[in-house]
Amino acid sequence: SVPECDEERRINEEDDRGREGEEKEQEEDERSSDEGFMGMTPLLQAHHAMERMEEFVHKVWEGRWRVIPHDVLPDWLKDNDFLLHGHRPPMPSFRACFKSIFRIHTETGNIWTHLLGCLFFLCLGLMYMFRPNMSFVAPVQEKVVIGMFFLGAILCLSFSWLFHTVYCHSEGVSRVFSKLDYSGIAFLIMGSFVPWLYYSFYCSPQPCFIYLIVVCILGLSAITVSQCDFFATPQYRGVRAGVFVGLGLSGVVPTLHFVISEGLIRATTIGQMGWLLLMATLYITGAC
Repeated sequence: SVPECDEERRINEEDDRGREGEEKEQEEDERSSDEGFMGMTPLLQAHHAMERMEEFVHKVWEGRWRVIPHDVLPDWLKDNDFLLHGHRPPMPSFRACFKSIFRIHTETGNIWTHLLGCLFFLCLGLMYMFRPNMSFVAPVQEKVVIGMFFLGAILCLSFSWLFHTVYCHSEGVSRVFSKLDYSGIAFLIMGSFVPWLYYSFYCSPQPCFIYLIVVCILGLSAITVSQCDFFATPQYRGVRAGVFVGLGLSGVVPTLHFVISEGLIRATTIGQMGWLLLMATLYITGAC
């Protein structure tokens, strides 16, 4: 009907006028903001620009982000030249970093394999520690010795999944957590040697003690070197691999000692040389 058409036309005209008024107010606000910005001193202008940029970045990252190719990453995020796409961009908060573990990107596999591995060894270690003491010949000593391995594994996997989660936060955060990640590798290698040395040289406490001291000194040396900023740079990837492979190969000397003193057959059966070689192979593969 005609009255209804007039009413709809009137409503549409009011909506148009309202939108025009909002657009004019927005333009005036932007104009006044720009005028105020131009009237500031250069120092205040820079400070104001940084605040507006931070506000814009946070608004964008509160909602959506997309993976980006390797060539647009900042230099401190460029590590693996063979991963051409699927990278997370720099993220403004730890909350955004931890939420990103539920998205698909280049670090998804690293995060979840290390996180689930950490939970697995944590549960397994607690189960072992709460076993009845009657299951052990020397309950306190054996629990401490095996506990060193579980502690090394848990620290290594914990530091690793945290590093792969938050290293895209900022350059400073990436540097700190990369040092923890490398320290965790050294803790794992040291903790893995402790049970084998303890049981292999059970009847020879003096060489066992000496080898334990040597492994700890080498491990702490590797941790000290890994705290240098240059250690995490792509140019020193070969040095990093060499440090940890060298730490692992330090077990060659006690292994040869055990084989010579006990014989190859006993070293294979009693000393569990097969498992030791498997551990060394896996660690060297991971380091490379």
